[in-house]
Amino acid sequence: MDRRAFLRALAGSIFAVPCAVRAQIKKVYRIGYLGSGPPLIPPLRKVLEDTLRQLGYIPGQHIVLEYRAAGSDPERLRQMATELVQLPADVIIAESNVAVAAAMQATGTIPIVMSAATGAVHAGFVQSLARPGGNVTGLTADPAPETILGKQLAVLKECVPTLARVGVLWNPAAPGYRAYFEILQGQAGQLNVGLESLEVQSPADIETSLRTAQQRRVEGVVVFVDILTFSQQRQIGDLSTRYKLPTVAFFREFADSGGLVSYGVKLAELYRRTAYYVDRIIKGAKPSDLPVEQPTTFELVINLKTAKALGLTIPPSLLQRADQVIE
Repeated sequence: MDRRAFLRALAGSIFAVPCAVRAQIKKVYRIGYLGSGPPLIPPLRKVLEDTLRQLGYIPGQHIVLEYRAAGSDPERLRQMATELVQLPADVIIAESNVAVAAAMQATGTIPIVMSAATGAVHAGFVQSLARPGGNVTGLTADPAPETILGKQLAVLKECVPTLARVGVLWNPAAPGYRAYFEILQGQAGQLNVGLESLEVQSPADIETSLRTAQQRRVEGVVVFVDILTFSQQRQIGDLSTRYKLPTVAFFREFADSGGLVSYGVKLAELYRRTAYYVDRIIKGAKPSDLPVEQPTTFELVINLKTAKALGLTIPPSLLQRADQVIE
């Protein structure tokens, strides 16, 4: 081999090595998690990460998880959404309606996966559940609002047969919840039950609203779950017992925290399914083409300890239908 041929061969081998190495390197995907309240609790974080591992994504090796929690501070939430966009994240998981809205304000292109949103169509997050149409898809925590709200109200009336007036503890600033309140008004009318709006926009409002409910002879309370009420579930449980107000809420965490009854989906299942949406998007699926998934199984949890403190006798037929009874 002459000198020129040798140099050409040597140069080719030098440049070929980096190319071969680069061909073996796979992209590490950055997954952002945007929470509007406290940090994601360890059991749910474990469900999310374990499911991703089962799908072949090892944190730190195939994916990097960027967790952000705004602690119920709207301005901080907007800043964190912007941070995730600037990283940039390949996918953003948004855990609540407020978080989804903040993520949508920050980006119209990065895929956003809802992990526990409610009323996704009413809130304007997607055009329809079957065809989201934008960069948002994922999980809605409720089926048709008419169905779940009607069921919650019916369960509350089984616990309190004389129920004639119900308070609705809700945050009017939460996206989509004004439509929910109007839907519940229709459901209450069918059961000959009047509604009392108990609006809360800060933790300090909760005791004031529940005290007002007692003064107005409200006999039960439906809790609309958003990040404010979820983060104050223990306070709501304690105060509802103090003011003799039976409560029903969507997530079992409220019954665990002293509420009377919960009827809704399992949060752990929502986070398990969230991982599957992340997987499908990483593999090339477009959010606009991925139907929003609705829950198909629900759990009824009754807190008998709270029932006794409220002086209520829960019907045996309702106890038999319960998935769990807290003694």
